[in-house]
Amino acid sequence: MLALTAQSAFDSVVAATGSRIFHLSVTLPDTEIKCIPFSLKMSKLDQILVLDPPVDLKFKGPFTDVVTTNLKLKNPSDRRVCFKVKTTAPRRYCVRPNSGVIDPGATVIISVMLQPFDYDPNEKSKHKFMVQTIFAPPNVSDMDSLWKDAKPDDLMDSKLRCVFELPSENDKMNDVEATKAAPVMNSAKADPSSASVPVTASLDESEMKKVLEKCKRLQAEMNKLAEENRQLKDEGIRMRKVPRSDHMTSNSTSLLGRESSTASLPSLLVVIAAIFIGFFLGKFIL
Repeated sequence: MLALTAQSAFDSVVAATGSRIFHLSVTLPDTEIKCIPFSLKMSKLDQILVLDPPVDLKFKGPFTDVVTTNLKLKNPSDRRVCFKVKTTAPRRYCVRPNSGVIDPGATVIISVMLQPFDYDPNEKSKHKFMVQTIFAPPNVSDMDSLWKDAKPDDLMDSKLRCVFELPSENDKMNDVEATKAAPVMNSAKADPSSASVPVTASLDESEMKKVLEKCKRLQAEMNKLAEENRQLKDEGIRMRKVPRSDHMTSNSTSLLGRESSTASLPSLLVVIAAIFIGFFLGKFIL
């Protein structure tokens, strides 16, 4: 009965004015009926790309140098997707690449580099990143015009929060032990004989000293062997020089003997010739 009364009242108003009324309030005993217009606006598109990490970009200190973290963007669709990376603190970060096009099924790795700064553990990070995407038209050439002329309903975006983390005590100990083990590993590479020495990241001070002492002994032995090798080379050179001088002396002596024998041969022939000449002259004279 109440519904019929409301409907008849509405029809009488429409018949009297000839137009519809979008805001209608009819007061009936103990009941109020309201008609409110609603929006037909479409909801925003969901992000088509798969982000890794999906929510937080973690930067691990210390922050005295540039700290880099990676963001993977994967396109699981069968269409090309244009992307653009924005941040609320552009002077604190360097992003490479900060925009581009991802082919269907492809993945792009974004390097986000945090510049050095004085870190305060009590201060919460308010830095945020946003990955904005849009489906690429068939022939995209001017990316600036594409983003400028893009409709808000065609855009897809994802927001990420920046998280700063300091290394834990275990990480610090591992870094210190790795730094200590580095010189020993370098010496093992330089000297093959010391390659059998076990080197681990958990070496204590006593084991480190033993390894270093052994390296020093091996180095001293190598120097000693090098000195002995040099002495042997010098001795070999001297030994090669001595026979050569003796040979030269014997050769000179033999040459002198040959010269003397050669020089005495003509005089002997003259004497023999004189004897024969004297013999024949004496025979003919007598």
